[in-house]
Amino acid sequence: MNHSNLHHVLPAKEHIQALPLFQSLPAEKIYLIQTLEHCRRIEPELKSAALLGFDSESKPTFSKGEAATGPHLIQLATQDCAYLFQVSPEILEFLKPVFASRQQIKAGFGLKNDAHLFRKKGLELNSAVELSKCFKAFGLDNPVGLKNAMALLFRVNFPKSKSVSTSNWSKKHLSPQQIAYAAADAYAPVLVFEELRRLGLLPQEILNSARNLRGLPSQTKPASDA
Repeated sequence: MNHSNLHHVLPAKEHIQALPLFQSLPAEKIYLIQTLEHCRRIEPELKSAALLGFDSESKPTFSKGEAATGPHLIQLATQDCAYLFQVSPEILEFLKPVFASRQQIKAGFGLKNDAHLFRKKGLELNSAVELSKCFKAFGLDNPVGLKNAMALLFRVNFPKSKSVSTSNWSKKHLSPQQIAYAAADAYAPVLVFEELRRLGLLPQEILNSARNLRGLPSQTKPASDA
């Protein structure tokens, strides 16, 4: 495939702000998982998904010497819905085979930190795809964040609220803003993965793995109403 036409200039911040807002999943497609019983209800759908968008959230540490205790929320998403797991020992045990599976792709941005936190919790992360490094064909050698990736691929403004991202993710009752933010951070990587795959821009080893996965969707859904 000829990628010469992909060397678009990354939109400036002010231009991104003027783009149509990203349309994430509706609230009824976002599932907050708090107990092992909740896990069992969604287990067939979760464990049959060939591609999962992935992210995690932790209560921020502001004081010097304060120990990080995250992740407190783990997000997984398909093209149809998002699952937000409020972390407990039982839920971590339930998620272990999903993250260890080499038959399920876990795609996301900035996964190095997630993998570090997961190792501390005894979770093995296999078949993880770091999407931030898949934009060299656009003339971008440095890692690309999710907000810029969405602007580049879909011409949408993906909102990233600092007040929400640095909020307390260890709370039992998350706010609607936290829930929407967390779901979008897992759902958008699914769209990015599929668009990069459509354009033939994923590394060959990832493409080879994807071809062997049953049920991997073949095209993305629209990212905006525009």
